Amino acid sequence: MTHLPVEMTENGFHYTLHGDYYLPDLALPKAAGQAIGRYGRMRKAYLEEHRPGLYERLLLSGRLYDHLAEIDRSCAARLEAMIPGMASAEGVDEALKARDQMAWVACMNNIRHRAEESILAELVFD
Repeated sequence: MTHLPVEMTENGFHYTLHGDYYLPDLALPKAAGQAIGRYGRMRKAYLEEHRPGLYERLLLSGRLYDHLAEIDRSCAARLEAMIPGMASAEGVDEALKARDQMAWVACMNNIRHRAEESILAELVFD
């Protein structure tokens, strides 16, 4: 019986002996520790379930959390820009808020949901 070295380097890769097999010592690059918000988490769940190839490529290349953070920032920025424009186009203003608060809340919730639906279809679930 021959004695196998515990570690070896071949073809530029470092290998460690695990049982009877040499496995390469691979490590993912360190993530930047970015906070991922609601839209980033939704994008991650979508990629895992419906686009596993893209998810694995992003994960193994170390770009997954950058991608998720960018999606989250883009969704939040677009939502922030769309809501006031839609509200003014539909005549939902401070006068309505002063006159009938419940109608204003209903209209603003409706606008927010429509804007969010559009953003999710465009950026998160593409």
